[in-house]
Amino acid sequence: MNLSDFDYHLPPESIAVAPARPRDAARLLHVGAMLTDHTVRDLPSLLQPGDLLVVNDTKVIPAQLSAMRGAAKIGITLDRRLDDGSWRVLLRNAKRVRAGDVLVIDPEFSAEVLEVLDGGAALLRFVADDFYAALARSGALALPPYIARPEGITAQDASDYQTMFAAHEGAVAAPTAGLHFTPELLAALQERGVETTRVTLHVGAGTFLPVRVEDVTQHKMHAERGFVTAETAAKINATRKAGGRIIPVGTTALRLIESAAGKDGVVHEFNGETDIFILPGYRFKVADLLFTNFHLPKSTLLMLVSAFAGVERIRTAYAHAIASGYRFYSYGDACLLERA
Repeated sequence: MNLSDFDYHLPPESIAVAPARPRDAARLLHVGAMLTDHTVRDLPSLLQPGDLLVVNDTKVIPAQLSAMRGAAKIGITLDRRLDDGSWRVLLRNAKRVRAGDVLVIDPEFSAEVLEVLDGGAALLRFVADDFYAALARSGALALPPYIARPEGITAQDASDYQTMFAAHEGAVAAPTAGLHFTPELLAALQERGVETTRVTLHVGAGTFLPVRVEDVTQHKMHAERGFVTAETAAKINATRKAGGRIIPVGTTALRLIESAAGKDGVVHEFNGETDIFILPGYRFKVADLLFTNFHLPKSTLLMLVSAFAGVERIRTAYAHAIASGYRFYSYGDACLLERA
């Protein structure tokens, strides 16, 4: 499998720079044996009583920081928190940084460099009375590079780029499929007999990094931290046993429940890192449908949806979406994929 197999041309005007308002007014492409056009509000009619939606309740943090090492300005993008409380980060101007350096973010917020890693990464230990309060004070949202904000991130973005499920701080990027959900949509799903359960996968900075190898099997995924409670695992397993379908909301929820499942498809409690890389040929153990956005060319997420729905079916669906004026990427429209 080559990287070029997952390429397509997207006109720049198809990239959404703001979400639909209200959120559930976004368009929805149902990709099964046929392609049918809907809106996200139609989701209850496309699902069945007894189905279970699995949502990611991670909360996006202001993950971009600017620090000084002496006279040198160092950019910091948080990636993931490690068990010992330190953080793996990506640095800009990393060549100016050595282990033992202190990076000053503001007078009451700094970071000690524990180790400099390959590829501009490093391990930092932050010093602050209250880490998340310091982040809120000095950090900025790490919006994807294709959402241009020449004047800087807005207060509207801080609201728009957070799902209604957000509960556990730690994500660098939003689990964007969840951005389409509203209390009204959730109530309609509940009335239909569709249940919801939560998992947590803290999306890391690696989600913004391009695949740089032509042989995609040689690509190494960045690990991300995830949690599946025993209660959620039991609910997924009971739903499957009763004949209900498991529908992850987003690729993050899908990757996590597939990581938490044994070869027999039984989902277990999970607390750890996952670097699962799903390519065409992967045999899905848990997910029956997938609710997700439209993903970037040559991205690992496009590879994942191609594995799920079939390479040719995804090519056809994306061509239809482009020709029909669907909006793409994080703030864009959605699709509901049947498993190939």
